[in-house]
Amino acid sequence: MVSKPPAGDPVQDAPQVTAPQHAAAGLPAIGHTLRIAQAQMGVRRTARTLLKVNQKDGFDCPGCAWPEGDKRHVAEFCENGAKAVAEEATLRRVTPDFFAAHPVADLATRSGYWLGQQGRITQPMYLPPGATSYEPVSWERAFAIIAEELKALSSPDEALFYTSGRTSNEAAFLLQLFAREFGTNNLPDCSNMCHESSGSALNETLGVGKGSVSLEDLHQADLIVVAGQNPGTNHPRMLSALEKAKAAGAKIISVNPLPEAGLERFKNPQTARGMLKGAALTDLFLQIRIGGDQALFRLLNKLVLESPGAVDEEFVAAHTHGYEEFAAAARKADWDETLAATGLSRAEIERALEMVLASERTIVCWAMGLTQHKHAVPTIREVVNLLLLRGAIGRPGAGVCPVRGHSNVQGDRTMGIFERPAAAFLDALDKEFGIVSPRHHGFDVVRSIQALRDGEAKVFFAMGGNFVGATPDTEVTEAAMRKARLTVHVSTKLNRSHAVTGTRALILPTLGRTDKDVQRGGRQFVTVEDSMGLVHASRGNLPPASPHLLSEPAIVARMARAVLGAGSATPWEDFEADYATIRDRIARVIPGFEDFNARLAANPGGFALPHAPRDERRFPTATGKANFTAAPVEFPTVPAGRLLLQTLRSHDQYNTTIYGLDDRYRGITGGRRVVLVHPEDAAALGFADGAYADLVSEWSDGVERRAPGFRVVHYPTARGCAAAYYPETNVLVPLESTADISNTPASKSVVVRLEPGAAAGA
Repeated sequence: MVSKPPAGDPVQDAPQVTAPQHAAAGLPAIGHTLRIAQAQMGVRRTARTLLKVNQKDGFDCPGCAWPEGDKRHVAEFCENGAKAVAEEATLRRVTPDFFAAHPVADLATRSGYWLGQQGRITQPMYLPPGATSYEPVSWERAFAIIAEELKALSSPDEALFYTSGRTSNEAAFLLQLFAREFGTNNLPDCSNMCHESSGSALNETLGVGKGSVSLEDLHQADLIVVAGQNPGTNHPRMLSALEKAKAAGAKIISVNPLPEAGLERFKNPQTARGMLKGAALTDLFLQIRIGGDQALFRLLNKLVLESPGAVDEEFVAAHTHGYEEFAAAARKADWDETLAATGLSRAEIERALEMVLASERTIVCWAMGLTQHKHAVPTIREVVNLLLLRGAIGRPGAGVCPVRGHSNVQGDRTMGIFERPAAAFLDALDKEFGIVSPRHHGFDVVRSIQALRDGEAKVFFAMGGNFVGATPDTEVTEAAMRKARLTVHVSTKLNRSHAVTGTRALILPTLGRTDKDVQRGGRQFVTVEDSMGLVHASRGNLPPASPHLLSEPAIVARMARAVLGAGSATPWEDFEADYATIRDRIARVIPGFEDFNARLAANPGGFALPHAPRDERRFPTATGKANFTAAPVEFPTVPAGRLLLQTLRSHDQYNTTIYGLDDRYRGITGGRRVVLVHPEDAAALGFADGAYADLVSEWSDGVERRAPGFRVVHYPTARGCAAAYYPETNVLVPLESTADISNTPASKSVVVRLEPGAAAGA
């Protein structure tokens, strides 16, 4: 039975804490999935919806970018995917009456959990200058407001067009086309905050900024290294792939500052044996100190070089560049420095080496634990160095596997959502549409915030997401957003960004993945690209939450017509009427999408995009070969009496969307303001388990950034390290604390001190 949304914010001042769990999924996951789904959708709608998730004739789960095999289970979803679907397919509604009863000032006091629980937004809403509440507005007037503000800018570069990774290929292609026809490359996206470091490292070393493996490669691997990633919460369907690999004889090394239940044991709910006993996954757990990964991989590379016969000399000679410089740097790796940087023992590293040397087919998977550090790009390059030494690129069962979170974040980049586009892409776009795209680089996420703060940008348009909740340095970001003349959010549900507005603000409600999309040309579908470069269709099957919703492609097309007017030769009306016409243009602009519509029709499960290193052992880099690199080893140093904090998700969370207030696997119930600290570190700092502390970050600018009222939880973290949930701790991450090269916020290595505090509501 569908339940009503909470009337008031739940009290989170006294979370309950029990011992962390040592297995993921199983019966508890099924029970939790059904409770959440029925509370949001009811019994019949739950069955109707969940049985279409990730099916060839269904819709792509918005919960992550993990791929599906050709053979699908009847229930091809995980617990957190089901939560994501339930939140979107909810029967709860946010109507104009809701906005009349809740002024913006009231919305600003609410938690992200409360906002998200209210339901689907049903009509376009407008906040006029000086108004205190959003009011209904027609679509025609909404697009006229956008046009007024964009046409009034001194330069197109005063506009920012942000994209969330949920956006379909078709909508993303149209948005970047509109932005460039308008005259700007200001196309920040959520990738700037997560895997930008991966793309930077992989483009330089391999020539393609994506993973090089398929699902079948994982099943065939001898060794899988999972570094800086928690698949049990963030990519639960990956556990099935790891289980299958283990059954085929693979070994797994987990590299993480925290023990994670999903990597200890997986109780597969699809099988009786899995439900009862489960499968142990990790063979070697390396509990590394935060930011010590580059030092670990550098030492492993030294040890490989010193091991007779360990280097694939034929591959290195034929396919790589820079080996001698790299080898000279690697041979200088120091045991004592590495042990200090990693917190590991010599025996643990030697055991990891044995497993690397015993493997002919090695895959390294990673996520934010590697990408959100100052030295993230050199760290990922060092991972590539190891695989190049072993000839583990372009070989079945081997390669790089950056695991994406948003379901189409990779596809959006492929479609041209990038502030630094390649000249070849712009040339093809201009030729196809008869436009002149700007060639100067635009702003990424961090530069966009700085531009708003400094008055360089005046209009902010977001295609999905929760920009304010996802970005660093919360107070700085919110102050910057309030300087905008207009903020526009294309959204399905409420979030924090709707309460932090410019002088004028619009909320444009859109169709979700689960919604049936019917346009003038008939029923439509969209496409997405998963984490392994497979492109497939997504078709919603539910009646839209309101007759007043527009699809994402329709919103972009109508905005473009309002702004560009008769001067644009682009057939925006045709694009809105029939998305196949968009795909025809994509096919002519972007390599790998030739015969796009025909290939989708012939392959219901989708098709793989070309990947030169994987498919041909061809490396489209500046040197024409795979590049070894030799950056100096870096790792964070922390003053005495301080801890190194990483921000992370709870199990009841998807990015900034909060489904509930529990973190079942870590033993946290009924609250999110907790900080996980090793018992010995907590004792040395004078904090008992259950005490309350304010978290205060320390950065070179001397600005005090404080997150008050966190319950201290004694937890088996790596020594000297701590962990707490975002977005509550984004306030601690300085805007200028970013990764070299990629400019990704360094949210996984924040120096903090703990000061005695009180519960947030005390």
